Amino acid sequence: MKNAHGFTLIEMAVALVVIALLLGSILVPLATQVEQRQISDTKKHLEEIKEALIGFAIANGRLLCPASATSNGAESFVGVVGASACTTYNGFVPAATLGISPVDDQGFAIDPWGNRIRYSVTNWVPSTPPSCAPSTPPFTTTGGMSTNWSCPLAPNLNVCSTATGISGSICAAGTALTTGAPVVIYSTGKNGGYGGTGLDEAANPNPNSTDNDRAFVSHVPTPSTAPNGEFDDIMTWLSPNILYNRMVAAGKLP
Repeated sequence: MKNAHGFTLIEMAVALVVIALLLGSILVPLATQVEQRQISDTKKHLEEIKEALIGFAIANGRLLCPASATSNGAESFVGVVGASACTTYNGFVPAATLGISPVDDQGFAIDPWGNRIRYSVTNWVPSTPPSCAPSTPPFTTTGGMSTNWSCPLAPNLNVCSTATGISGSICAAGTALTTGAPVVIYSTGKNGGYGGTGLDEAANPNPNSTDNDRAFVSHVPTPSTAPNGEFDDIMTWLSPNILYNRMVAAGKLP
């Protein structure tokens, strides 16, 4: 009768290699699936925020000011709410004011990676005719859009498909995705915690501590080897025509 022998070291090593390969083939697609789910959830959340902003505009006759870094998720303004200038026109989603979630421990809306979601609103002020010269931007002033309806309204946020060729707040020829958005909302993506070093991601967050640069960049994700570097920001914006249509239907315009 032959004695039963256990696995040899070689057999055990082969078995471990096979197991490692099997686990690797499972874990890589799983990580990809998780990331795709996070991207999908972010896009859905941005659309929900956009709807909440439209709802606020219908209820209050104006768009929200962004939250500042120190406002704990509430809209930040100078002086009287709805009658004064915003503290900043490029900041964060005012989640506390909108009553939306999820938020971080300071009340700011966050994406699936825990990064604060950015929000910018137009600071356009008409200059002519003389009757169209409000002291504060009409889009964030209560009743301002209605009062200045005939000026006509001209929101001024631009979204470009590349940062290459951006001059001031103007996209390079043939790269503009929109040239008149009243609102831009975006997540800085998976790498938002440390930020990409490429030209396109350098344009977001925008406008790098000033309200004068109104050009943003949005396109499909790219790796670090792309001409303008890594890019994974996820962006949406509000069409002025959709905003006007919803407000007209609600009797808030003109």
